[in-house]
Amino acid sequence: MQQNVSLKPYNTFGIDVDAEYFTALHNISQLPALSAAGITRHVLGGGSNILLTGPVKGIVIHNQLKGITVEKEDIDYMWLRAQSGELWHDVVMYAIEAGLGGIENLALIPGTVGAAPIQNIGAYGVEVKDTIETVDAWLWDEQKVQTFTNTECCFGYRDSVFKHSLKDKTLITAVVFKLSKHPVYNTSYGAISDELASLGVTEPTVKAIAHAVMNIRRSKLPDPKVIGNAGSFFKNPTIPTTQYETLLVHHPDMPHYAVSPGQVKVPAGWLIERCGWKGYKKGFIGVHARQALVLVNYGNARGVDIWQLSGEIVASVHERFGIELEREVGVW
Repeated sequence: MQQNVSLKPYNTFGIDVDAEYFTALHNISQLPALSAAGITRHVLGGGSNILLTGPVKGIVIHNQLKGITVEKEDIDYMWLRAQSGELWHDVVMYAIEAGLGGIENLALIPGTVGAAPIQNIGAYGVEVKDTIETVDAWLWDEQKVQTFTNTECCFGYRDSVFKHSLKDKTLITAVVFKLSKHPVYNTSYGAISDELASLGVTEPTVKAIAHAVMNIRRSKLPDPKVIGNAGSFFKNPTIPTTQYETLLVHHPDMPHYAVSPGQVKVPAGWLIERCGWKGYKKGFIGVHARQALVLVNYGNARGVDIWQLSGEIVASVHERFGIELEREVGVW
């Protein structure tokens, strides 16, 4: 246990604030000692989906639980158990090298395995919920590990039970993924088909699709090692079809895609760009020049300033389109 540790190296925004206490978690045998009542705990994985707005009180637990193993397999599927401190992209690469399909569209998403079910990470027409079999989580109050089925996780768009009734009550220790030995490829979303064509790929494979996805992500999103950011800061809003049709009268080029009868999803990046925020810069904060969804730290930004900027963006989108953006990034 360390005191007054800078969290700058542990968050992709690169915000320099201190943790009152800091410890690394390497084994679940450490968890009972961290379960004392009255202690404020913050679980930190890759730090790629948080914004630190001030000194963090209590204990920051840096998840370093490691390991990827084969749980079981049959003629059609293989079940991989990944410890929650593993980097998500490493698990994707492990699956690809084994020829397993299901998560190749999620290549290069930053963060750790433990965050994947909490956030129900998704990209290019795929959500991780479609491959998760079970989630193991340490219950702080009960001081035991409990296994949650896919159904019990209550997955939604960038959502799960771990953001609601189980928020701050658990630490995810491992996730089991059910991956296919006979993949069905999803190449229709975004520019995957075009990128595959530019790579000269005529017969898709999990490796080729992952390669295409990584190329697309690198072309659109800034590298946190170069410019501090947490990827997409906002969720794509879902609105009633009737509202979309009304907006279409004044904004005939507004993109969308149907998500359910009577509802469509509108790209938040498009809305933000139309409000003039793309490429905005003031001091050390700004909106990325290539992707309006991404707020950035150009050097020594404060988390509170980035949060204020996000509020100004939310207000301007609501004023122009009547749509309320929801932040995707968590705040400490």
